[in-house]
Amino acid sequence: MTTTYLLDVHAPVPRERTDLELRIDGTLPDDLAGTFVRNSGNPFFPPSDRHHWFDGDGMVHGVHLAEGRAAYRNRWVHTKGFVAEQAAGRPLWRGINERPDPASPGGPVKDTANTHLVVWNRQLLATWWLTGRAMALTCPGLETRGPALAGAAPLPRMAAHPKVDPRTGELVFMGFDPFRAPHLTYGVANPNGAVHHVPIDIPYGHIAHDLAITEHYSVLLDLPLGWSGDGGKRRITFFRDRPSRFGLIPRLGASADVRWFEHDPCYLYHLIGAWEEGGDVVVMGCRIADPIPETPRAGPVTRLDTIELVPHLYRWRLNLATGRVAGEQLDDALTEFPRVDDRTWGRPLRHSFHPRLAPRAALSFDGVLRYDLATGSRTGHDWPAGWYSGEVVFAPRPGGTADDDGWLLTILASEREDASQLVVLDARGLERLATVHLPWRVPLGFHADWVAAGAVG
Repeated sequence: MTTTYLLDVHAPVPRERTDLELRIDGTLPDDLAGTFVRNSGNPFFPPSDRHHWFDGDGMVHGVHLAEGRAAYRNRWVHTKGFVAEQAAGRPLWRGINERPDPASPGGPVKDTANTHLVVWNRQLLATWWLTGRAMALTCPGLETRGPALAGAAPLPRMAAHPKVDPRTGELVFMGFDPFRAPHLTYGVANPNGAVHHVPIDIPYGHIAHDLAITEHYSVLLDLPLGWSGDGGKRRITFFRDRPSRFGLIPRLGASADVRWFEHDPCYLYHLIGAWEEGGDVVVMGCRIADPIPETPRAGPVTRLDTIELVPHLYRWRLNLATGRVAGEQLDDALTEFPRVDDRTWGRPLRHSFHPRLAPRAALSFDGVLRYDLATGSRTGHDWPAGWYSGEVVFAPRPGGTADDDGWLLTILASEREDASQLVVLDARGLERLATVHLPWRVPLGFHADWVAAGAVG
C-alpha cells in the first residue's frame, strides 16, 4: 500500500547530485550570502507498505547563494543506521507504523537525523524527531562529518528542536523516550564543551517535540499525546483527561527545580518563542486543540495518519506569582512550522512568519503569513496555483537589527510539473525578489535553516 507521503510533491528523489550554475529570475540581494538547507526523510531503500512520513533516511538539500549566483546539492546523512544498511544492502529497520524489532542493531527504530538543522558552535547539526544522535555536516558541501561534538565528546542524544541562545552561545536541548523512564531529559552545552544533562521526572511517556528559552528559564512541554498499548498493538492516543503542562526550569536546573503550569489539554508541534514580561512568562506556538477527535472532521483536513493538523496561532501567559495560565487563540488561519529571526530567542518578538496549510490530505503549504505580534495584524503572500512549499526561514540582513529586516526563503514544488524553485521574498513587504530554478523537483520535507557565509567551520 503506497501512502500519500510517497506521491506527488512528497515523492522521494533517487540519488545525490550537484549542480553549480542555476538559472535565476529576478535579482538576488547583493548581501544575501550563505546556504539555504532543508532536511527531510528520503528512503534509500524502498519503504515498507505502512510507510509513515517521519520514516526515511535523512537527506539534506542545499542551495548556496553568493555574488548573485546559485548552486544546488543534496546529500544523504550518513548516520550509523544508514551506514549499516548500505553495508548490508537491505533495510535493517522497520518504520514507526510497524511492530518494532528489539533485535535490530542500534535499537528498534532507526535514528535517521532526518528532521531539523541548526547551526551551533560552527557546526551544522542534523537532528531527529524521536531523539537521536545529532550529526555534523559540512556546508555548503553537506557531507557527513560524524556525530556533533561538545568539546571532544559527542553531544548527548536530543530531539529535533534545540535552541541556541544568541547571548551566551549555549545549545539548549531536550530528549524524550515514550517507552522507558526517564521519559524526558534536559541539557545545555556551552561553546567551551561543558555539558549539563539531567533527567526530568514526568509521569507519562508523552511525545515531546520542541522547547523554548527565555532569559532565565527553559520551557519544557509535557502534552497529553503518546502511544497507548504495547508491542504491535501500540497506537497514538490523545489523553483528554490529562492537562497540558508547561515546565519552567532554570537554565542549569534539575528536575526538582522545574515548576509546572497546567492548562487545557492540547498538542503543539512547534513553538514560536517565549520571553519574560513583567510577572509572566509568555509562550507562543501553533496549538492543536484536539489532534485526534473522536469523530474525524469532514472535508479536506491535513493528517499524519490518525493525527489531524488543525493548528492556530496561540499565546499562553504563565503567571509566576499565582501559577495560573491564561490562554488565547490569536488568529483563525491554519498555520504551522512557524519561524522567526533566531537572534531573538528568549526575547520579546515583534514578527513571526508562518506557512499556511493548504486544504490537502498531505501536509503542504499554499502561502506564507507575516504576523505583527505587537499590533495583531497579518499580511500574506500566496504561492501560484499548483505550487506548494515547506518551511519558510528568515535570513537577517547583515548589520540589521529589527526582526523583520531581511529575507524569507523556501523551496516550492509543483504538483503539475517535475519542478522546484527556491524563492526569496522581502520579509517586510513579502514581495518576491528572486526565483532560483532548481534542477529537479525537491520533495516537500521537514525543517530548514539559513547558514550565513562563514558560520560553519
